[in-house]
Amino acid sequence: MITISAPAKLTLSLRVTGLRGDGYHLIDAEMVSLDLHDTLEIGDGRGLEIIGSEGEGAVEADDDNLVHKALRLCGRDAHVRLHKRIPAGAGLGGGSADAAAVLRWAGYDDLEGAASIGADVAFCLRGGRARVRGIGELVESLPYVERTFTLLTPPVFCSTPAVYAAWDRLGGPRGEHGNDLEPAALDVAPELARWRDELADASGQRPRLAGSGSTWFVEGELPGPGRVVVTTVAAH
Repeated sequence: MITISAPAKLTLSLRVTGLRGDGYHLIDAEMVSLDLHDTLEIGDGRGLEIIGSEGEGAVEADDDNLVHKALRLCGRDAHVRLHKRIPAGAGLGGGSADAAAVLRWAGYDDLEGAASIGADVAFCLRGGRARVRGIGELVESLPYVERTFTLLTPPVFCSTPAVYAAWDRLGGPRGEHGNDLEPAALDVAPELARWRDELADASGQRPRLAGSGSTWFVEGELPGPGRVVVTTVAAH
């Protein structure tokens, strides 16, 4: 059995630059990998076992799980025991990180193929720090910079499709703080504002939303209730 780490990703900035004919949104984003990670144990057999994800928003081990999609994409069979630490629906790319870990295990490195099963999978496959464009398949590596962030993830599940649908419905607003999806996420889940304000009061900074949410983050180390301090990591 092989053990592989699946680092979370943090989207530092995100601009929506267009819409493809098939309905997928085009983005221009900066993403970094974090030392917060899931762990996958991959061995012989078939099946997916998930440990550490219970309750509302729990990750399901069904055919739609990105681990299964990654195995189908690379044409491999395996039994995967997935230890979850990256919260689901938090904008931290947990499912994409897990899929990318499977693809790395299989020696699969086609970024366009990776993006076909999930927009963030291509970045997670490359890792480190990168400019990400297209629907996520264009990954331009950038020099690694060590940075520390404090994350606050509310108990709110943000559906990425719902946030993009709200962005369309709102007329494509531009986010004032570097993330065009922030106004749409707040429209879908207005309660996010409470957690943003809590982190703002504690840090003296204006928190930014990670991707489509629900995680808020600020720069620097600010331990406290419900907060997680993370550091960027270099490419795999």
